Amino acid sequence: MRRFLLVLAGVACAGFLHAADEPLPKAETLLDGYVDATGGRAAYEKRKSEIMSGTIEFAATGMKGTVASYSDVSNNNYTVVELEGIGKIESGVYNGQPWESSSLQGTRLREGAEKADAIRDSTFNGPLYWRKLYSKAETVGVEDVNGEAAYKVVLTPNEGKQQTIFLGKKSGLMIKRVATISNPMGEIPMEMGMANYKDFGGVRMPASMTQKVMGQEFSISVQDLKTNTEIPKDRFEPPAEVKKLMAAK
Repeated sequence: MRRFLLVLAGVACAGFLHAADEPLPKAETLLDGYVDATGGRAAYEKRKSEIMSGTIEFAATGMKGTVASYSDVSNNNYTVVELEGIGKIESGVYNGQPWESSSLQGTRLREGAEKADAIRDSTFNGPLYWRKLYSKAETVGVEDVNGEAAYKVVLTPNEGKQQTIFLGKKSGLMIKRVATISNPMGEIPMEMGMANYKDFGGVRMPASMTQKVMGQEFSISVQDLKTNTEIPKDRFEPPAEVKKLMAAK
């Protein structure tokens, strides 16, 4: 699902609330519980590929577009977003190298912390592998997220900035995520909300997502998600301009 998003960023700094006598569950219990709440390890392990399509809309301007994403167990992925009046924005990870190409920012390879973020988020069935992706996970409190009490868990990746996720106390589902990501414009905070979880091929995923970044808010609605559909290997190959950059590197 993360590969369906344009950016990931923003560390929340709001204070947390919980009763003084309420013991907080360990982060590992909550993260393993998320896997169970969304279908269980066996259901995830049956998933070998994912093709997702949906729509995107910006709240302030009403600008709309479409988004499609392809990924499989190779950890290669390809995402394309087409926006009204802007055109096509392509991105992906190919043989361990993240890249992006658009008429707005041109063609480039993602490096440094940005590369680490992209590779981590491209991990297929990522919830199963949180112990490999993060060096530390800590439950720090309970907060109200849109009227729902949620455990606040801070994740420290092996490389890059900390990020914070919020897991519903009752549902065990992830309902909010904040992080900080590096890109050519610097470090950008972002907040992402998840809702409307649905069963896609045995695993529950959010069909509605809202992101707030750089003063902009946009929503993504999943229209279709297919699992275990064969994806041609050349689907993950980047455009010729990207291949030239990779060759030069």
